[in-house]
Amino acid sequence: MDKTFVRIVIWLGFMAALTLVAMGIWMVGFGGSQTTESLKWLQFLQTLGTFLLPAIFGAWIWDKNHRPFTWLQLDKKISWQIVLLAIAIMICAIPAINLLAELNGKIELPESLDSIEQLFRKYEEDAARLTERFLQTDNIGVLFINLCLMALLPACAEELSFRGTLQQLLGNRHMAIWLSAIIFSAIHMQFYGFVPRMLMGAMFGYVFLWTGSLWAPIVMHFTNNGLAVLLYYFSDEIEGNRTWADTIGTGNMWWLGLISLIATTALLGLLYKQLKSKKYETL
Repeated sequence: MDKTFVRIVIWLGFMAALTLVAMGIWMVGFGGSQTTESLKWLQFLQTLGTFLLPAIFGAWIWDKNHRPFTWLQLDKKISWQIVLLAIAIMICAIPAINLLAELNGKIELPESLDSIEQLFRKYEEDAARLTERFLQTDNIGVLFINLCLMALLPACAEELSFRGTLQQLLGNRHMAIWLSAIIFSAIHMQFYGFVPRMLMGAMFGYVFLWTGSLWAPIVMHFTNNGLAVLLYYFSDEIEGNRTWADTIGTGNMWWLGLISLIATTALLGLLYKQLKSKKYETL
């Protein structure tokens, strides 16, 4: 039997088992309560059980010296120049992501699939309301918790799973990058955000391939999520509007989204060129 197939089955088995464990712990601890605190604990446990721990356990098995961080390419540090460029790329990409999300949201399914479309839209609305519940706070302590729960932990856990594990198992080349990105986007179960999330996943995948270090996509993923948390927290003081940051690059500002897309592509090209020329050596 193919070794890659066996490893993917093992990884999926860990995911299934540990997700059930996470759900069990939550049910025992909170009894299925739908309070914001309870749901935050559920997200924390699910992120650990579904993404973080299965990747570490799998890597521990597959590395001949049982060094999971080595197998996952977490032992390879990156230079500060790469870190800064990765952060700049994600900040620059915000209007482009918003524009792509707007275009994705305008997709209409055939009339025969109207019931499915309504289900998709309802799920999107429910997910947006839940996210807003998580983000609503005027407490700096809760902001820090939100940054850990909704930015740092998902960035580490999801990159360990989709780039560190799946992309490497599939061969860490073009097909592996795009297949991992498609699965990464699909597993979020948000049809009307599928395209921008898939493209972000592919971007993370190529940065991982170019740098040889999982820290680079983790930094980019954290920057994207962390900016969303921070912009929501400070948005009332800036504009008196919690959603203004999501409209940059959309509607009448579509041109800004287009410029952002071009600039992001150029920055990615610069990163690739600098890495290829060994100007920014990974440490």
